[in-house]
Amino acid sequence: MSLSTLPSHDADPRRVSAPVLDVVIPVYNEETDLEPCVRRLHGYLTEHFPFPFRITIADNASVDSTPTVARRLTGRYAEVAAVHLPEKGRGRALKHVWTRSDAAVLAYMDVDLSTDLGALLPLVAPLISGHSDLAIGSRLARGSRVVRGAKRELISRGYNLILRGTLAARFSDAQCGFKAIRSDVAARLLPMVEDTGWFFDTEMLILAERAGLRIHEVPVDWVDDPDSRVDIVATAMADLRGIVRVGRALSTGRLPLAALREQWGRNPGGLTGQLIRFAGVGVASTLAYLVLYAMLRSGLGPQGANLIALLVTAVANTAANRRFTFGVRGSGGAWRHQAQGLVVFGIGLGLTSGSLAALHAVTAAPARPGELAVLVLANLLATAVRFLMLRVWVFRS
Repeated sequence: MSLSTLPSHDADPRRVSAPVLDVVIPVYNEETDLEPCVRRLHGYLTEHFPFPFRITIADNASVDSTPTVARRLTGRYAEVAAVHLPEKGRGRALKHVWTRSDAAVLAYMDVDLSTDLGALLPLVAPLISGHSDLAIGSRLARGSRVVRGAKRELISRGYNLILRGTLAARFSDAQCGFKAIRSDVAARLLPMVEDTGWFFDTEMLILAERAGLRIHEVPVDWVDDPDSRVDIVATAMADLRGIVRVGRALSTGRLPLAALREQWGRNPGGLTGQLIRFAGVGVASTLAYLVLYAMLRSGLGPQGANLIALLVTAVANTAANRRFTFGVRGSGGAWRHQAQGLVVFGIGLGLTSGSLAALHAVTAAPARPGELAVLVLANLLATAVRFLMLRVWVFRS
Protein backbone atom coordinates (compact mmCIF):
# COMPACT_ATOMS: atom_id res chain seq x y z
CA MET A 1 0.00 0.00 0.00
CA SER A 2 1.46 3.38 -0.97
CA LEU A 3 0.44 6.95 -0.34
CA SER A 4 -0.16 7.52 -4.02
CA THR A 5 -2.75 4.75 -4.27
CA LEU A 6 -4.74 5.43 -1.12
CA PRO A 7 -8.13 7.14 -1.45
CA SER A 8 -8.70 10.75 -0.46
CA HIS A 9 -11.45 11.99 1.86
CA ASP A 10 -14.92 11.20 0.59
CA ALA A 11 -17.23 14.20 0.22
CA ASP A 12 -19.58 12.53 2.71
CA PRO A 13 -17.60 10.91 5.53
CA ARG A 14 -20.60 8.74 6.44
CA ARG A 15 -20.13 6.81 3.20
CA VAL A 16 -16.57 5.80 4.14
CA SER A 17 -16.73 2.12 5.00
CA ALA A 18 -13.03 1.29 5.30
CA PRO A 19 -10.90 4.13 6.68
CA VAL A 20 -7.17 4.24 6.22
CA LEU A 21 -6.56 5.05 9.89
CA ASP A 22 -8.44 3.95 13.01
CA VAL A 23 -7.32 5.82 16.15
CA VAL A 24 -8.44 4.07 19.34
CA ILE A 25 -8.84 5.95 22.59
CA PRO A 26 -9.06 3.47 25.48
CA VAL A 27 -10.93 4.99 28.43
CA TYR A 28 -12.06 4.09 31.92
CA ASN A 29 -14.15 6.64 33.83
CA GLU A 30 -13.08 9.58 31.66
CA GLU A 31 -16.36 11.53 31.56
CA THR A 32 -14.48 14.83 31.92
CA ASP A 33 -11.58 14.41 29.50
CA LEU A 34 -13.20 12.32 26.77
CA GLU A 35 -15.14 15.01 24.90
CA PRO A 36 -12.31 17.60 24.76
CA CYS A 37 -9.94 14.85 23.58
CA VAL A 38 -12.21 13.68 20.76
CA ARG A 39 -13.02 17.22 19.65
CA ARG A 40 -9.35 18.15 19.47
CA LEU A 41 -8.31 14.90 17.74
CA HIS A 42 -11.18 15.07 15.25
CA GLY A 43 -10.31 18.66 14.38
CA TYR A 44 -6.66 17.79 13.87
CA LEU A 45 -7.37 14.78 11.65
CA THR A 46 -9.96 16.68 9.60
CA GLU A 47 -7.52 19.48 8.92
CA HIS A 48 -4.22 17.60 8.55
CA PHE A 49 -4.87 13.95 7.67
CA PRO A 50 -5.45 13.51 3.91
CA PHE A 51 -7.22 10.12 4.07
CA PRO A 52 -10.42 8.70 5.56
CA PHE A 53 -10.14 8.08 9.29
CA ARG A 54 -12.09 6.80 12.25
CA ILE A 55 -11.83 7.56 15.96
CA THR A 56 -12.92 4.65 18.13
CA ILE A 57 -13.69 5.16 21.80
CA ALA A 58 -12.91 1.89 23.60
CA ASP A 59 -14.70 2.11 26.92
CA ASN A 60 -13.56 -0.71 29.16
CA ALA A 61 -16.08 -1.05 32.02
CA SER A 62 -16.57 2.60 32.95
CA VAL A 63 -19.02 3.12 35.78
CA ASP A 64 -19.48 6.88 35.41
CA SER A 65 -21.13 8.75 32.52
CA THR A 66 -18.35 7.96 30.04
CA PRO A 67 -20.65 5.73 27.91
CA THR A 68 -23.17 8.58 27.68
CA VAL A 69 -20.49 11.01 26.52
CA ALA A 70 -19.27 8.45 23.98
CA ARG A 71 -22.76 8.02 22.53
CA ARG A 72 -23.16 11.78 22.27
CA LEU A 73 -19.89 12.04 20.35
CA THR A 74 -20.84 9.26 17.92
CA GLY A 75 -24.02 11.16 17.16
CA ARG A 76 -22.14 14.40 16.60
CA TYR A 77 -19.28 13.11 14.42
CA ALA A 78 -19.69 10.64 11.57
CA GLU A 79 -16.08 9.48 11.97
CA VAL A 80 -16.44 8.59 15.68
CA ALA A 81 -17.44 5.11 16.85
CA ALA A 82 -17.73 3.71 20.36
CA VAL A 83 -17.30 0.24 21.83
CA HIS A 84 -18.19 -0.76 25.40
CA LEU A 85 -16.40 -3.70 27.02
CA PRO A 86 -17.67 -5.21 30.29
CA GLU A 87 -14.13 -5.80 31.63
CA LYS A 88 -11.27 -3.44 32.44
CA GLY A 89 -7.86 -3.48 30.79
CA ARG A 90 -6.24 -1.19 28.24
CA GLY A 91 -4.66 -4.13 26.43
CA ARG A 92 -8.01 -5.93 26.29
CA ALA A 93 -9.67 -2.86 24.78
CA LEU A 94 -6.96 -2.34 22.16
CA LYS A 95 -6.87 -5.98 21.15
CA HIS A 96 -10.67 -6.09 20.86
CA VAL A 97 -10.89 -3.06 18.59
CA TRP A 98 -7.74 -3.65 16.56
CA THR A 99 -8.60 -7.25 15.67
CA ARG A 100 -12.05 -6.18 14.43
CA SER A 101 -11.18 -2.95 12.64
CA ASP A 102 -11.33 -2.69 8.85
CA ALA A 103 -8.75 0.13 8.71
CA ALA A 104 -5.37 -0.36 7.07
CA VAL A 105 -3.48 1.29 9.94
CA LEU A 106 -4.42 1.03 13.62
CA ALA A 107 -3.25 3.49 16.24
CA TYR A 108 -4.00 4.46 19.79
CA MET A 109 -3.35 7.36 22.11
CA ASP A 110 -4.17 8.15 25.70
CA VAL A 111 -7.20 10.29 26.42
CA ASP A 112 -5.12 12.95 28.19
CA LEU A 113 -3.35 13.73 24.88
CA SER A 114 -0.03 14.10 26.67
CA THR A 115 1.67 13.55 23.30
CA ASP A 116 1.53 16.48 20.89
CA LEU A 117 -0.66 15.59 17.89
CA GLY A 118 1.98 16.93 15.53
CA ALA A 119 3.69 13.55 15.87
CA LEU A 120 0.67 11.62 14.54
CA LEU A 121 1.43 11.95 10.83
CA PRO A 122 5.13 11.02 11.27
CA LEU A 123 3.90 8.05 13.33
CA VAL A 124 1.54 6.55 10.77
CA ALA A 125 3.14 7.63 7.47
CA PRO A 126 5.75 4.80 7.41
CA LEU A 127 2.95 2.29 8.02
CA ILE A 128 0.71 3.69 5.30
CA SER A 129 3.59 3.57 2.82
CA GLY A 130 4.50 0.03 3.87
CA HIS A 131 8.00 1.01 4.97
CA SER A 132 7.48 -0.13 8.59
CA ASP A 133 5.29 -2.59 10.46
CA LEU A 134 4.81 -0.83 13.80
CA ALA A 135 5.49 2.70 15.00
CA ILE A 136 5.92 4.07 18.49
CA GLY A 137 6.21 7.50 20.00
CA SER A 138 9.36 7.76 22.12
CA ARG A 139 9.96 10.15 24.98
CA LEU A 140 13.53 8.86 25.28
CA ALA A 141 14.64 9.27 21.66
CA ARG A 142 16.92 12.06 20.58
CA GLY A 143 14.86 15.10 19.63
CA SER A 144 11.97 14.42 22.00
CA ARG A 145 10.88 17.11 24.47
CA VAL A 146 9.41 15.90 27.71
CA VAL A 147 7.93 17.68 30.72
CA ARG A 148 7.45 15.38 33.69
CA GLY A 149 8.58 14.84 37.25
CA ALA A 150 11.86 13.21 38.24
CA LYS A 151 10.06 10.19 39.75
CA ARG A 152 8.29 9.26 36.52
CA GLU A 153 11.42 9.95 34.49
CA LEU A 154 13.45 7.60 36.69
CA ILE A 155 10.80 4.86 36.58
CA SER A 156 10.48 5.07 32.79
CA ARG A 157 14.21 4.92 32.13
CA GLY A 158 14.67 2.15 34.69
CA TYR A 159 11.90 0.06 33.12
CA ASN A 160 13.36 0.37 29.65
CA LEU A 161 16.82 -0.56 30.95
CA ILE A 162 15.30 -3.68 32.53
CA LEU A 163 13.76 -4.60 29.18
CA ARG A 164 17.10 -4.24 27.44
CA GLY A 165 18.90 -6.27 30.05
CA THR A 166 16.38 -9.10 30.34
CA LEU A 167 14.67 -9.36 26.94
CA ALA A 168 17.31 -7.65 24.75
CA ALA A 169 14.80 -4.99 23.67
CA ARG A 170 16.17 -2.48 21.16
CA PHE A 171 13.30 0.03 21.11
CA SER A 172 13.76 3.02 23.40
CA ASP A 173 10.34 3.59 25.02
CA ALA A 174 7.84 0.81 25.68
CA GLN A 175 5.30 2.77 27.72
CA CYS A 176 4.49 5.89 25.73
CA GLY A 177 0.75 5.84 25.00
CA PHE A 178 1.19 6.66 21.33
CA LYS A 179 1.59 3.69 18.98
CA ALA A 180 0.44 2.33 15.63
CA ILE A 181 0.49 -0.97 13.76
CA ARG A 182 -0.48 -2.16 10.29
CA SER A 183 -3.69 -4.19 10.35
CA ASP A 184 -2.19 -7.17 8.48
CA VAL A 185 0.61 -7.31 11.05
CA ALA A 186 -1.86 -7.00 13.94
CA ALA A 187 -3.92 -9.90 12.61
CA ARG A 188 -0.93 -12.26 12.91
CA LEU A 189 0.86 -10.79 15.91
CA LEU A 190 -1.88 -9.90 18.41
CA PRO A 191 -3.21 -13.46 18.91
CA MET A 192 0.15 -14.21 20.58
CA VAL A 193 -0.08 -11.23 22.97
CA GLU A 194 -1.57 -12.45 26.25
CA ASP A 195 -1.52 -9.39 28.51
CA THR A 196 -4.75 -7.41 28.85
CA GLY A 197 -3.42 -4.50 30.89
CA TRP A 198 -0.55 -2.03 30.72
CA PHE A 199 2.07 -4.62 29.73
CA PHE A 200 0.23 -5.19 26.43
CA ASP A 201 2.40 -2.61 24.60
CA THR A 202 5.67 -4.08 25.83
CA GLU A 203 4.70 -7.65 25.00
CA MET A 204 3.58 -6.64 21.51
CA LEU A 205 6.86 -4.81 20.82
CA ILE A 206 9.06 -7.62 22.17
CA LEU A 207 7.30 -10.21 20.01
CA ALA A 208 7.43 -7.89 17.01
CA GLU A 209 11.19 -7.49 17.38
CA ARG A 210 11.72 -11.23 17.75
CA ALA A 211 9.60 -11.79 14.63
CA GLY A 212 11.89 -9.50 12.65
CA LEU A 213 9.33 -6.71 12.20
CA ARG A 214 10.44 -3.17 11.53
CA ILE A 215 9.59 -0.74 14.35
CA HIS A 216 9.68 2.96 13.52
CA GLU A 217 10.34 5.38 16.39
CA VAL A 218 9.14 8.98 16.44
CA PRO A 219 10.50 11.54 18.94
CA VAL A 220 7.55 13.21 20.62
CA ASP A 221 6.75 16.32 22.62
CA TRP A 222 5.15 15.00 25.78
CA VAL A 223 3.72 16.73 28.85
CA ASP A 224 2.95 14.66 31.93
CA ASP A 225 -0.68 14.53 33.04
CA PRO A 226 -0.73 15.49 36.74
CA ASP A 227 -4.16 13.82 37.08
CA SER A 228 -2.95 10.41 35.87
CA ARG A 229 -4.75 7.57 37.64
CA VAL A 230 -2.18 4.89 36.93
CA ASP A 231 -1.19 2.95 40.04
CA ILE A 232 2.58 3.03 39.55
CA VAL A 233 3.44 0.29 42.07
CA ALA A 234 0.75 -2.14 40.86
CA THR A 235 1.64 -1.46 37.24
CA ALA A 236 5.36 -1.98 37.90
CA MET A 237 4.71 -5.33 39.58
CA ALA A 238 2.45 -6.45 36.72
CA ASP A 239 5.14 -5.41 34.23
CA LEU A 240 7.80 -7.42 36.05
CA ARG A 241 5.55 -10.48 36.05
CA GLY A 242 4.97 -9.93 32.35
CA ILE A 243 8.72 -9.76 31.67
CA VAL A 244 9.23 -13.09 33.44
CA ARG A 245 6.34 -14.71 31.54
CA VAL A 246 7.46 -13.47 28.12
CA GLY A 247 11.08 -14.38 28.84
CA ARG A 248 10.03 -17.92 29.75
CA ALA A 249 7.89 -18.23 26.60
CA LEU A 250 10.76 -17.05 24.41
CA SER A 251 13.31 -19.35 26.03
CA THR A 252 11.10 -22.43 25.62
CA GLY A 253 10.17 -21.66 22.01
CA ARG A 254 6.45 -21.76 22.83
CA LEU A 255 5.69 -18.87 20.49
CA PRO A 256 5.81 -19.53 16.71
CA LEU A 257 7.95 -16.50 15.95
CA ALA A 258 10.14 -18.40 13.48
CA ALA A 259 7.02 -19.18 11.44
CA LEU A 260 6.10 -15.48 11.45
CA ARG A 261 9.60 -14.55 10.29
CA GLU A 262 9.23 -17.01 7.44
CA GLN A 263 5.74 -15.75 6.53
CA TRP A 264 6.93 -12.15 6.40
CA GLY A 265 10.28 -13.03 4.87
CA ARG A 266 12.06 -11.30 7.73
CA ASN A 267 15.39 -12.25 9.20
CA PRO A 268 16.52 -9.94 12.04
CA GLY A 269 19.93 -8.56 11.15
CA GLY A 270 20.03 -10.54 7.87
CA LEU A 271 23.30 -12.11 6.73
CA THR A 272 25.37 -9.39 8.40
CA GLY A 273 23.71 -9.95 11.77
CA GLN A 274 24.14 -13.70 11.47
CA LEU A 275 27.82 -13.31 10.61
CA ILE A 276 28.40 -11.05 13.61
CA ARG A 277 26.68 -13.45 16.01
CA PHE A 278 28.36 -16.47 14.41
CA ALA A 279 31.75 -14.77 14.76
CA GLY A 280 31.12 -14.13 18.44
CA VAL A 281 30.19 -17.75 19.02
CA GLY A 282 33.16 -18.84 16.92
CA VAL A 283 35.65 -16.77 18.92
CA ALA A 284 34.36 -18.26 22.17
CA SER A 285 34.46 -21.78 20.67
CA THR A 286 37.99 -21.33 19.35
CA LEU A 287 39.28 -20.11 22.71
CA ALA A 288 37.58 -23.04 24.46
CA TYR A 289 39.04 -25.42 21.86
CA LEU A 290 42.59 -24.13 22.35
CA VAL A 291 42.31 -24.38 26.14
CA LEU A 292 40.99 -27.94 25.95
CA TYR A 293 43.61 -28.94 23.38
CA ALA A 294 46.44 -27.55 25.51
CA MET A 295 45.08 -29.38 28.58
CA LEU A 296 44.65 -32.72 26.80
CA ARG A 297 47.66 -32.69 24.46
CA SER A 298 50.20 -34.13 26.91
CA GLY A 299 48.02 -37.08 27.91
CA LEU A 300 46.29 -37.91 24.61
CA GLY A 301 48.74 -36.70 22.00
CA PRO A 302 47.96 -34.18 19.27
CA GLN A 303 45.37 -36.24 17.37
CA GLY A 304 43.48 -37.42 20.46
CA ALA A 305 43.50 -33.96 22.03
CA ASN A 306 42.26 -32.45 18.76
CA LEU A 307 39.44 -35.02 18.51
CA ILE A 308 38.12 -34.52 22.05
CA ALA A 309 38.52 -30.73 22.09
CA LEU A 310 36.83 -30.36 18.71
CA LEU A 311 33.95 -32.71 19.62
CA VAL A 312 33.14 -30.94 22.89
CA THR A 313 33.28 -27.48 21.39
CA ALA A 314 31.35 -28.58 18.28
CA VAL A 315 28.35 -29.67 20.37
CA ALA A 316 28.41 -26.43 22.35
CA ASN A 317 28.93 -24.41 19.15
CA THR A 318 25.91 -25.98 17.43
CA ALA A 319 23.71 -25.30 20.46
CA ALA A 320 24.91 -21.69 20.71
CA ASN A 321 24.49 -20.99 16.99
CA ARG A 322 21.06 -22.62 17.02
CA ARG A 323 19.85 -20.21 19.67
CA PHE A 324 21.76 -16.97 19.10
CA THR A 325 22.82 -16.91 15.44
CA PHE A 326 19.81 -18.46 13.73
CA GLY A 327 17.14 -17.73 16.38
CA VAL A 328 15.83 -21.30 16.80
CA ARG A 329 14.08 -21.74 20.15
CA GLY A 330 12.63 -24.75 21.93
CA SER A 331 13.56 -28.41 21.78
CA GLY A 332 11.87 -29.23 18.45
CA GLY A 333 14.46 -30.55 16.01
CA ALA A 334 17.32 -30.15 18.50
CA TRP A 335 18.58 -33.73 18.12
CA ARG A 336 18.43 -33.53 14.32
CA HIS A 337 20.33 -30.24 14.42
CA GLN A 338 23.01 -31.79 16.64
CA ALA A 339 23.29 -34.81 14.32
CA GLN A 340 23.70 -32.55 11.31
CA GLY A 341 26.13 -30.47 13.35
CA LEU A 342 28.23 -33.60 13.91
CA VAL A 343 28.42 -34.10 10.16
CA VAL A 344 29.73 -30.56 9.90
CA PHE A 345 32.05 -31.40 12.79
CA GLY A 346 33.39 -34.33 10.75
CA ILE A 347 34.31 -31.96 7.96
CA GLY A 348 36.05 -29.69 10.43
CA LEU A 349 37.83 -32.64 11.96
CA GLY A 350 39.04 -33.69 8.53
CA LEU A 351 40.41 -30.21 7.87
CA THR A 352 42.18 -29.85 11.22
CA SER A 353 43.41 -33.45 11.43
CA GLY A 354 44.56 -33.28 7.85
CA SER A 355 46.50 -30.10 8.57
CA LEU A 356 48.15 -31.73 11.60
CA ALA A 357 49.03 -34.82 9.57
CA ALA A 358 50.52 -32.66 6.83
CA LEU A 359 52.56 -30.68 9.38
CA HIS A 360 53.95 -33.83 11.00
CA ALA A 361 54.75 -35.29 7.58
CA VAL A 362 56.90 -32.25 6.88
CA THR A 363 58.42 -31.96 10.37
CA ALA A 364 58.64 -34.96 12.69
CA ALA A 365 58.68 -32.83 15.85
CA PRO A 366 57.17 -29.39 15.07
CA ALA A 367 57.43 -26.62 17.64
CA ARG A 368 54.34 -26.11 19.76
CA PRO A 369 53.72 -22.51 18.55
CA GLY A 370 53.89 -23.67 14.94
CA GLU A 371 51.51 -26.51 15.64
CA LEU A 372 49.00 -24.14 17.24
CA ALA A 373 49.35 -21.69 14.33
CA VAL A 374 48.52 -24.42 11.82
CA LEU A 375 45.51 -25.45 13.89
CA VAL A 376 44.26 -21.86 14.09
CA LEU A 377 44.46 -21.46 10.31
CA ALA A 378 42.75 -24.81 9.78
CA ASN A 379 40.03 -23.81 12.24
CA LEU A 380 39.43 -20.55 10.38
CA LEU A 381 38.82 -22.52 7.19
CA ALA A 382 36.65 -25.02 9.08
CA THR A 383 34.70 -22.09 10.59
CA ALA A 384 33.88 -20.65 7.16
CA VAL A 385 32.71 -24.04 5.95
CA ARG A 386 30.73 -24.51 9.17
CA PHE A 387 28.85 -21.22 8.79
CA LEU A 388 27.93 -21.98 5.20
CA MET A 389 26.63 -25.46 6.04
CA LEU A 390 24.73 -24.31 9.14
CA ARG A 391 23.04 -21.57 7.16
CA VAL A 392 22.12 -23.50 4.01
CA TRP A 393 21.60 -26.98 5.47
CA VAL A 394 21.23 -27.35 9.24
CA PHE A 395 19.17 -24.26 10.12
CA ARG A 396 17.69 -23.30 6.78
CA SER A 397 14.05 -22.15 6.91
